[in-house]
Amino acid sequence: MVFAPQPIGKKTLDDQTLKSDKQSCRKFGPCGVGQLALYLGGRFFDRRYYIPWKEVKRIFKRVAMSKGGFSGKGVFGSMAFLVVQFDNEEKECPFKFEADVDRLLAFVEQEHPDIPTHSVKAQNKLAKAEAAEEARYLKELSPDAEAAVESLTADRDFLELHPSLCDALANTAKQKRVVDNISPVHRTVGALLTVLGLAAVLFGVYGLFAHLSYAMYFIIGGGAAFFTALSSNTAPNKWSSRKYAQKSWEASVEAMRGYLKGRPSFLIPPQYAHPVVLTRMIRVLREGRAQTAPEALETVKEDLRALNSSVRVSQKEHDEVVAVKPLFLVCDYRDEI
Repeated sequence: MVFAPQPIGKKTLDDQTLKSDKQSCRKFGPCGVGQLALYLGGRFFDRRYYIPWKEVKRIFKRVAMSKGGFSGKGVFGSMAFLVVQFDNEEKECPFKFEADVDRLLAFVEQEHPDIPTHSVKAQNKLAKAEAAEEARYLKELSPDAEAAVESLTADRDFLELHPSLCDALANTAKQKRVVDNISPVHRTVGALLTVLGLAAVLFGVYGLFAHLSYAMYFIIGGGAAFFTALSSNTAPNKWSSRKYAQKSWEASVEAMRGYLKGRPSFLIPPQYAHPVVLTRMIRVLREGRAQTAPEALETVKEDLRALNSSVRVSQKEHDEVVAVKPLFLVCDYRDEI
């Protein structure tokens, strides 16, 4: 196998088994989850390394932030890593999209429930946070609140039957939010970098055939400029265009609206139909901050409006906010769109 994955642990798989397992693995960003091994991305190639599941002791997400990490500030300025611990070592793999890390960990929880998916520190914090959350809940709810909790729980179960629709809704909202916030100046700079980068690469290729000593510098510099524009979503292409982002988001909302026709009693608008939103609404009701589902949704909106990059949050809060706040931002918190 060309560019066969390299082992990072002590145990290895034979070539044929490795090839078959890698081809059939479930892909999440630069990584993959196979039946026999976990595949991690390298600097230049996806799924460049592997480690058999028997060696994996713990796998979890680590988020690098400008200030404080999970215990500090900077809710939205983050970069996610997948961390794999084995023996007395650990291996990090960066992800472009944090949602891919979350989906990978959810899949690992399902396929390998014996492997912890949180760091020891995060696990302890989560346990304390859950205990504190339980302490905030009312021992008895009003009949209206109790009925709302039951309906929202059933709605959440209905959504979780088709998680791909929820993922598409969240991902397209995030992409639309990113694209909408790219300034015209950045788009112009990105277009210039793209054109100049490609021109430099082409000149460098010509220079190689013409035996110019400096040709390679043009190829390296031009490639760097092009990929910088590409990675910053400013390179002119359909994926970074506002029209494409708008259509993708509208399509995901329509797909969700079509799915929700199977549950006419669903309590929230389709553009907010995500299990995390319903979980936060249930929490609001159990805390006594609302008595009905509409009141709970408005309270959730107020909570999300109050959160920004200067607010300290827990790991659980960070994950929830990053997952669902774009759903509300792209439609300006309106129920009718």
